Amino acid sequence: MSEQHEVPLPPHLAAAWGLRERPTRGPKRGLSLERIVDAGVKVAESDGLAAVSMSRVAARLGASTMALYRYVTSKDELLALMMDAAIGPPPADLPTPEGWRDALNQWARQERASLLRQPWVLHVPLRSPPLTPNQIAWLEWGLRCLRGTGLPAYQKMSVILAVSNYVWRTTTIEADLMEAVKAAGSTVDDRFAGYGQILARLADPRRFPEVHAAIAEGAFDDGGDEELDFEFTFGLERVLDGIDVLVRRVGGAEQAG
Repeated sequence: MSEQHEVPLPPHLAAAWGLRERPTRGPKRGLSLERIVDAGVKVAESDGLAAVSMSRVAARLGASTMALYRYVTSKDELLALMMDAAIGPPPADLPTPEGWRDALNQWARQERASLLRQPWVLHVPLRSPPLTPNQIAWLEWGLRCLRGTGLPAYQKMSVILAVSNYVWRTTTIEADLMEAVKAAGSTVDDRFAGYGQILARLADPRRFPEVHAAIAEGAFDDGGDEELDFEFTFGLERVLDGIDVLVRRVGGAEQAG
């Protein structure tokens, strides 16, 4: 039997969990990992993820770029720590719904709200499964929603992944749309206004008969913020419908939410 070796801990995880020794002295008094991460978040909030660099964060802190490397080993490490800080922990003051479905619905909506507060997070490259403290706290909450379903642990993890993938994908589209609207100095309502009419002129009804049937039924008449909320809710409910089938089959009909 081959000997198992301990998996080395990446630097950003050691920093995130407080397992890395911190510098006791340095050229900039008052500099800390927390201040560096906070400065990076503020740069991303004001100017977007592309504006984040070690030199830009250092300038915001009034420190040299080299001074930052005493606390973070690379920009990738900084981004991972910024992402965890921006997502934050799950809200602690929410009532717990009865039934797994309502609980998971709440979990998904709160994750969406967290991402919309810091939309730059959606464009941070994901280089590993969730491992930072706040990510694990959200995972813990999600798994807690599935207590009593009868699902084995690996299926609970797959359920959380499926719901989270839906939330991240739809929220990315929503955030990108909102950014485009902001850059154009318009509104979401303006962006959708007349979409059906324009589509009707551009799409040949002989080539796209189903599209024209949808136009005739008014499927493209609505838009705006309320439409975005409706589409998120509609899609989430369909995802939960699929999970409900799994819970009933694996956990028993009496366990379903």
